Amino acid sequence: MNIHKRFVVQFFIQLFFLFLIFTVILVSFSAMIGYSLMNEEMATDLRKADNSFFTDFITVQNGKGSFSEELKEVAKKQDGSLLLLTTKGDVIATYNSRSDVPAHFPQNQLAALLLPGDYAPIKYKQWTLEDIGGQPYLLLFGKKNQANILLGEIKAGVDWENSQLHLSAPTRQKIEKEKAWVHFINSTGKIVDQYGKSSDKTSYSHQNLVTLANNNEDSISLYFDKKTKQGLIVGVNQSIPIISAKAFIDEKISNGFLMVIVFLCLLLLLGSFWYATKFGAPLITMMKWIENLGKGVYEQPLDLHRRPMMVNKKGKLKRSYGLYKDLIGTLSQLTESLKENEIHRKKGIQTREEWISGISHDLKTPLSSISGYAQMLEADTYSWSEKETREFGKVIAEKSTYMMELLEDLTLTYRLRNNGLPITKEKVDMNEFIRRTIIHFINNPATREKEFVFQPYADTLFASVDPKWFQRILDNLISNAIKYNPPGTKIKVSISPLNNISL
Repeated sequence: MNIHKRFVVQFFIQLFFLFLIFTVILVSFSAMIGYSLMNEEMATDLRKADNSFFTDFITVQNGKGSFSEELKEVAKKQDGSLLLLTTKGDVIATYNSRSDVPAHFPQNQLAALLLPGDYAPIKYKQWTLEDIGGQPYLLLFGKKNQANILLGEIKAGVDWENSQLHLSAPTRQKIEKEKAWVHFINSTGKIVDQYGKSSDKTSYSHQNLVTLANNNEDSISLYFDKKTKQGLIVGVNQSIPIISAKAFIDEKISNGFLMVIVFLCLLLLLGSFWYATKFGAPLITMMKWIENLGKGVYEQPLDLHRRPMMVNKKGKLKRSYGLYKDLIGTLSQLTESLKENEIHRKKGIQTREEWISGISHDLKTPLSSISGYAQMLEADTYSWSEKETREFGKVIAEKSTYMMELLEDLTLTYRLRNNGLPITKEKVDMNEFIRRTIIHFINNPATREKEFVFQPYADTLFASVDPKWFQRILDNLISNAIKYNPPGTKIKVSISPLNNISL
């Protein structure tokens, strides 16, 4: 997989995980809002709770039940009572209930408790709890309806014929204590008598009456007398403040949004650090590597222990650098190439210095001879004969030829050491090639004092050589044999294969 595909895969995985994180945040935020709404709703009206809400607040041991302090506090704030019964009607736990609660409720009495009349002073809500104590239990939450209680007291003293309330002093005190109000309306909905703090209404329409019946801010109780077609409306202000759902949701969303912002900032910091470690650190290391190459340091950056930073102790590429594997491979090849070029450069400098030193040393002797003979010819103190002059010229020519050959040999040596000699190999018949070389020397008048013997290989023998440089090698070998041996020497040249190499 090339670096482009690895980047695509890497960023896809990162975006996928980022999507998961945002999904988790959104779900958590929604759950938090829902849980807060449920708790707020339970705090204002416990009757709206479901069975699972009570599981963590009620315990049963040895046939006795108990309520948690938190549940008691909620019930107390709502001026309610709690009863925990078995399915047979046995009471095993109570809180804030009347003192005359029996230890056992028969079926008919329990039904009357749960199905009271419209004007019952206490209304009960029932739940069946399955996950407590290994068997089902009945939980009852009773909440006083102050409006119904007041209505019962007020209704007893009403003068229906004269459309007057006739409230007693204790009833007036109770209305004031409960911050309640009462309206006496005639058959047309007009208020003909009232008591307590309420709105400035003077009459009620049918829509007003429906709205009052469904009003969640006040506890409302209505009674209509069928005979006179008049009615009573009693309202009690809730002692527990009820926050509007919109305001509560706005508050929770604001708090949750602030938490999300803080979390995202923290996530951004962690993500920045992770990105810097994941992508930045390898790039900085490779930039340092390139900088080292520019300075002539042909190796990977090293750590404090003088070990390559990109590989582990086993010599394998570290995982954090895997994304840049192709680039690192290219840099490694470039490093090796530059290192090899540097070695060749230094070798070339050394060879050039050796070549210059060799030329200086090897040319010194023939130049000294040429200089000496030239000075002799130039001297006025002696007149040289024609024969002596020719001998001096011959020596000078030989030394010059020697110097030319020496320069060619030194040049060839320099080119060979620096791999600067172009080699063009061809398949050559060794017997024929060497035979022609020997004939050339035999026909040379300067070599008549030597005897040449050539022994070809019995069979046809081919070898891949560069004819030009192989001819040069043969000429040098035979020339040295002629030059450094006395007259009459027999020079023998033979061909034989050795380890599949022609000699």
